This record gives sequence, C-alpha cells and structure tokens, in this order.
Amino acid sequence: MDVTAPRTPLALLPTPLLHASRLERALGAGPIFVKRDDLTGFGLAGNKARTLEFLIGAAVAEAADIVVAAGSSSSNFCAAAAMAARVAGLDCDLLVPGEEPSTPSVNVELARAAGARLLFGEVETRELLDDAVVEHANDLRERGRRPYAVPRGGATVTGILGYVLAAQELAEQCRETGVTPATIVVATGSGGTQAGLVVGTAGLGLPWRLVGASVSRPAPGLADQILRLARAGAATLGLAEPSADDVDLRDCRGAGFGVASAEDRVSSRLALEHEGLLLDDYYGAKAMTLLRTLLTEDARTPAVFWHTGGVPAALSALVGRAS
Repeated sequence: MDVTAPRTPLALLPTPLLHASRLERALGAGPIFVKRDDLTGFGLAGNKARTLEFLIGAAVAEAADIVVAAGSSSSNFCAAAAMAARVAGLDCDLLVPGEEPSTPSVNVELARAAGARLLFGEVETRELLDDAVVEHANDLRERGRRPYAVPRGGATVTGILGYVLAAQELAEQCRETGVTPATIVVATGSGGTQAGLVVGTAGLGLPWRLVGASVSRPAPGLADQILRLARAGAATLGLAEPSADDVDLRDCRGAGFGVASAEDRVSSRLALEHEGLLLDDYYGAKAMTLLRTLLTEDARTPAVFWHTGGVPAALSALVGRAS
C-alpha cells in the first residue's frame, strides 16, 4: 500500500511483536501476542508517534509555524505533539481544561520542557476542546501566525494514516513469523487509532477481528464517528469502504476516564509481573481487561494486544499510589 502524504519521520518502525508466553500461562489462554507500540522510540509518545508523523508532515507541507492541540493534563498526545512540533521547528500551543494541577504531571512537564505554551483554564471540560482548538487557531491566524489545528488525539483523516500503515506492518510481521491472528484488542480514546486499523484491516482484506476498548466516550456514538472517519480515510487512499460490522467497540469506561476498576488493577499487575509491561489507568489497563474478558468468552485466538503506550501516566500512577 502506497501512502504518499507528507510525513515527518519520528517513530522507529516496525515495533516488536512479542509472544507473551508468560501471560498466556497466567491467563490459561492463548496464543497471545503484544504489539509493542509503547516502543515507538520517540520520547515517550507511544502510539502517538505514528499519528504525529503525518500531522506534523502536513503542518510542515502547509508552511505552518505553530501547532495548536489540546487534551487533559494527563494527555500523552499533548506531550508528544509538543515534542514533535519542536523537532520540526514549529511552536506549539496546548489548551488544557481546568486549572494547572497542583501535583506535577509527567506529561505536562514533558510538554513544557519541549517548549510548548500551556494554556490552562480557557476551556472548562474536555468535551469543549476541539471547538476551542479551532477558535484559538483562528485567533492566531488573525494575528499573523500560520497555525495547524489538531483535534484531541489527532483523530483526522491525515492523523489515521499512520495506523493504516500499522495494520499492514502487523500483517507483514505475522506472515514472517507464521502467526495468523484471529482477534486484536486496542484501546480507543478519540478513535483515530482504531479508525486507521479499520481502514487497513478492511482495505487489505486482513483476517482478524479488531475489537476496541472505549475508555472515555459512550461506545455507540464513538463507533459512528470511527466509521465515518474510516470511510473518509479509505476513500482518500482508494481502499475498500469499511462497513459498520468492521467497527467493534466495547464500552470499557467503568467509573470514568482514568479511573481504574479492581479488574483493571489486576490487568496492570498481570502485565507487569508476567511480561514487564507498564499499563496506564486511562487506556492500557482497560484494554487488557477487555482482552481478559474476551478470552473468558472464548474469543478466537491467536490474540494480539495492541499496547498503545501511556508510560508517563502509568509511572505517575505508580508514584501516586506509593506516596
């Protein structure tokens, strides 16, 4: 598959495909593999490095001089966007809802160290951030700047291109190793990662079932957004149009975004103790709980857990629980 969109190289690809044999034994199920997108190699960006390669590439191609993005103070994407903008020679404004946290956040400090301007309190809730990004970009444009506006998580047709290619990357790794995955589980926040994987899976006729763990939004509405985004991406690339059946999204929010349930705690502990994987409370732990649930429901295997990253948030949570 040929993707010709502008691209700023950031990630070290392909990321490893780990046979999680110890986790298999702990769960009494398998085969289980882990796609290690926590190891993309750009800062601690995790899966966001794939997305930002194309977003920053587009910003540079459009002669932008500043990136405008948004997210919570725990946002991996915001920190990654700040670093990616910096290495491309662009400024970065980040809109963060609410007041600056009294306890230092790893991702906030990473963004600040990369030179981003953090604007706290201009938006009350996360739900208002995408509109606020557009408004802030328009304000900058009126002042003579050349902004490139990015919605939460980079969930745009441009932003999903990295994960269209990631689906192809996994397929090539599986062919090389003789593995034929039946089920893939991935955490889903803004929907861009899953949309890209849907495009790649449907467009290339790949044999697995992709299941998303919705960690922050109601599943039905988000599934519709993912399908619309995937169809737009497929049309751009000239690939087969995904159907509604290609978007399998389960509600894994529990008590709320970033609030780990007792089962999520078990998931984190199992991943750490058996495979040395760090899972955050926002994404990774909830997706691992979904994988465990699917395995108890006799989901087809081999199964692949797509580890999207979240290492800064995972470390912050460990420190917080210890203090």
